[in-house]
Amino acid sequence: MDHMLGTWKLKNSEGFDEYMQAMGVGFATRKAGGVLKPDVIISKTGDKYCLKTESSFRTTDIEFALGEEFDETTADNRETKTTMTFENGVLKQHQKWDGKETTITREIKDGKLVVTCTMGKVQCVRTYEKA
Repeated sequence: MDHMLGTWKLKNSEGFDEYMQAMGVGFATRKAGGVLKPDVIISKTGDKYCLKTESSFRTTDIEFALGEEFDETTADNRETKTTMTFENGVLKQHQKWDGKETTITREIKDGKLVVTCTMGKVQCVRTYEKA
C-alpha cells in the first residue's frame, strides 16, 4: 500500500451526485460536495494508516489498521462501522450504517489514484493525480 502514500488532487469526477443521492445525502450537501475538489492525503505511522480528505467545506481524517472495524463519521455526517482492507493492489473501504452499505475502492492506474464508490447499482469514479 506504500505506493498510495502522499497527497492526491481531484482531477475528474463522474457520477458523484448520483452516488450521494443513493446514500440519502440531502440536496444542499450534494450540491456543495459536487463543486469541491478535495485533496486526499494518505500517510502511515507504524502499522496504522491515515486517510485525510481536505476541502474548503470539510476535512475528514480517519486512522485505521487494515482488517479492523472502526467507527467513522463521514463528511456528510453518517456514523458508520467501517473496515479497510488491502488486496491485489486495491484499498477497499466498506461502510455500514442504518441497514445500508457502500464500498469505496482505491487503486493506482497509470500513475493516478482511481477511487470507485459503489452503492447498490450506483457507481461513481473519481480520479486523482499526485500533487
